[in-house]
Amino acid sequence: MSSTPRPFFETLHTLLDAEGGITLGELLDAAGEQTYGLLVLLLSLPNLIPGLNVGLAPVGGVALIALGAQLAWGRSHPWVPQRIQAQPIHKGRIKEALAKLEYQLNRFRWRGARQRPLNPRWMGALIAWTGFLLAIPVPLPFGNQLPAAILCLLGAALLEERPAWAWIGAAAAFANTLYFASSFGLIARAFLKAFHALVK
Repeated sequence: MSSTPRPFFETLHTLLDAEGGITLGELLDAAGEQTYGLLVLLLSLPNLIPGLNVGLAPVGGVALIALGAQLAWGRSHPWVPQRIQAQPIHKGRIKEALAKLEYQLNRFRWRGARQRPLNPRWMGALIAWTGFLLAIPVPLPFGNQLPAAILCLLGAALLEERPAWAWIGAAAAFANTLYFASSFGLIARAFLKAFHALVK
């Protein structure tokens, strides 16, 4: 009988506390089968950091769409270019954002809640859609932070195999979709303004 796996958040903290630099590839090696959850978390966390999320949301959103599509397609391990894997991780900011995320997640750690594997195709589709919401340059309050926070919750759900967190994330993604849809006219005008600026 296999032993209970160590919660990956503990492993992640150990890696971030270690002296010296660490690359994305090293984190992915440590993640093993939990690579998808880790990547969703790492791609989403920077969009929660004030001042760091400017310009990152569209890039991170597109990456998350590709990541979710791979998970939904049934790939056991995501494809990540070697050049990206060699990129160093800014441990200080990531660790600070991770601590805040864990503080919020502790509110949803119900006693007796079951841990079990999540449906990868359903989770992949949900991540891809929420990544699309993140990629949209929405001129609304918390336009980037809301989908980023939802994606962080989905990444944590994958890492710790928490179905309840996944359902909360799904409900939040639906609410986020309605929030964006209710301001469709404003979003369309912002797109047209950006398009005219590029054409000139």
